[in-house]
Amino acid sequence: MSYIDTFYRRTLADDRTFASLSGTVECDTCIIGGGLAGMTVALQLARAGQSVVLLEARRVGWGASGRNGGFVSPGYANGAEAIERAAGAANARALHALSIEGMTFVRSTIEELKISTAAPVHGIMSVLRYPDSEVLKARAAYLAREFDYSVDYMGRDEVRSVLHSKRYFEALRDPNAFHIHPLNYLRAVAFEVERLGGRIFETSAATANDFSKAEKLVRTAAGLVKARTIVVTTGGYTTGLIPELKRSYLPIATYVMLSEEAPELIREAITTTDAIGDNRRAGDYYRVVDGGKRLLWGGRITTRAASSAVLANELRREMTGTYPQLKKLKTETSWSGLMSYARHLMPQIGQFQANVWYCTAFGGHGLNTTAIGGKLIAEAVLDQSERYKLFKPFGLVWAGGLAGLSAAQLTYWKLQAQDWWRERSSI
Repeated sequence: MSYIDTFYRRTLADDRTFASLSGTVECDTCIIGGGLAGMTVALQLARAGQSVVLLEARRVGWGASGRNGGFVSPGYANGAEAIERAAGAANARALHALSIEGMTFVRSTIEELKISTAAPVHGIMSVLRYPDSEVLKARAAYLAREFDYSVDYMGRDEVRSVLHSKRYFEALRDPNAFHIHPLNYLRAVAFEVERLGGRIFETSAATANDFSKAEKLVRTAAGLVKARTIVVTTGGYTTGLIPELKRSYLPIATYVMLSEEAPELIREAITTTDAIGDNRRAGDYYRVVDGGKRLLWGGRITTRAASSAVLANELRREMTGTYPQLKKLKTETSWSGLMSYARHLMPQIGQFQANVWYCTAFGGHGLNTTAIGGKLIAEAVLDQSERYKLFKPFGLVWAGGLAGLSAAQLTYWKLQAQDWWRERSSI
């Protein structure tokens, strides 16, 4: 099975495959799902000397983990005020600190494993499409005071000196955050898990399970895994294998397009290597890739996967509305991917029952939260900490099924309208 056509597949450093499971294997821990969360759990457990088996239905990183924007920065899909209302002020601060730790974990893993193909580039700008310097400066002061974490305020002239667009006013630049090639990162971690003795099986979807006894069983089409501990880390492509998990979040599609090679034209609009994200709900996110030769541009969400080619036209309208000078920039390919979102917009990290764990729902800020989620579950499995309990206020609540999808789409349209009105008011 091949990866879908994305910039990441086209620039894959190593396309080796892992075998499918055949026959019976035994291990300490079986992980279901070969995305960033599952691979982080596998890495940490293998480092600790556990015997690990990871099952992936398609290929490692086939879903959102290998198709995303590549941003690695602190925070969650939900806002700080909503998190504080649900978890309390002290726990909200602890949760944000975890998101910083997740970002740091990815960076340190790249350094320790010498994953040059992840191609990390430091700097992410969060831009406003209306003036509000007081809010940005207050946020910068809060991060410095509470977390000793420095971000830089950028005024309008400074922003527009590198982003040549009248749509942007002010920004916070995070020099600690960075952007990467997520598929190369994930696959390098997978090879390290294998080097440490972990066993990874692709095209090996879990089809049945029995968690009722001390020895847990997971079946695939051609094999059986016997394990003491199970960790489920599936996301937007989750099947009904564990109904409680599937009904707890919504599969939300997002879309990305890749431009043709046109470095001179791109430099007319963007003269920074920073990744860019705007402040709108499901707003634009983009970065220059391929050594400055191409532009990777993402955005939009739908509650049902639509044609990526059709949505690419909408992305192009967003791009050219922001940068009219890019009207001649052609789209070379586009793709979509399903993320998992819980109703509370937070990761779902916890325990189904003794020795059966879940670690999922990372839509919106996946690269730091998958890392810290996987690390926390590994700590819990190894009896090293109970830090995963910080996520207890954000459990497996029912996402609403079809009604939930409809409500999510209506909410998105409402937020889009609010964003539009606020921008119009600033003109």
